[in-house]
Amino acid sequence: MKRRGILHPELSAHLARLGHTDTFVIGDCGLPIPPGVARVDLAVTLGVPGFAEVTDSILAEIEVEAAVIAAEAAGSPAGEVLRARFPGAASVAHEEFKQLTAQARFVVRTGETTPFSNVIVRCGVPF
Repeated sequence: MKRRGILHPELSAHLARLGHTDTFVIGDCGLPIPPGVARVDLAVTLGVPGFAEVTDSILAEIEVEAAVIAAEAAGSPAGEVLRARFPGAASVAHEEFKQLTAQARFVVRTGETTPFSNVIVRCGVPF
């Protein structure tokens, strides 16, 4: 058994396969997932697990080059969480954000219920 890091086998495998410029999404439980995009469903109940704790666990394992969030998150509780973790994130309208998710390698669905708790992450390299 792993001693630390992501223990969820499916999520761990998806993260391990990411390369430079690949994108994936961490989303709340209401974010629509386009057909054909892999889903790693972590939602247990409404609110569990939360977006922040899942995001922090993933960020400990990957290198981030860029991120995209919904402009509607600005000034909201979700926006505070997103800006703290992705300070240089680009903002797009939520409808455009949902369209961009179709290009992601996979979506991590959390149990989060705070509106606009979603981010598209573009992977970087650690060197």
